[in-house]
Amino acid sequence: MPEKRTVPRKKFNMYLRVLEDDTGAIYGHMVEVSKTGFRLETVGPQPVGKEYYLRIELTPDLGTMPYIVFIAKSKWCEMDKIQPNLFQVGFELVEILPEDKEVFLRIIDKYAARS
Repeated sequence: MPEKRTVPRKKFNMYLRVLEDDTGAIYGHMVEVSKTGFRLETVGPQPVGKEYYLRIELTPDLGTMPYIVFIAKSKWCEMDKIQPNLFQVGFELVEILPEDKEVFLRIIDKYAARS
């Protein structure tokens, strides 16, 4: 399948949980990130094209807020090639408040692998 991404993703160097905003349940953890989206590793397959209300809990070095919230849309989902009990899910950021976007970009600067 040809690559459709226009913004390059970077590997993520920290175990960062992404939670469902309404329940607080762990949705997955971030393994790659870009300014417009991210890839999560999840324990089950996820429907493509669905919008999710998600949040990331913050550490004190990232900001004074306890978490940021955003809406992300799943763009693709596939079974992990090495661990078939895990799934890789690509997301595009759909909606995020400007102050939360600043923190999201700070997360990229601080924890994404340098190319």
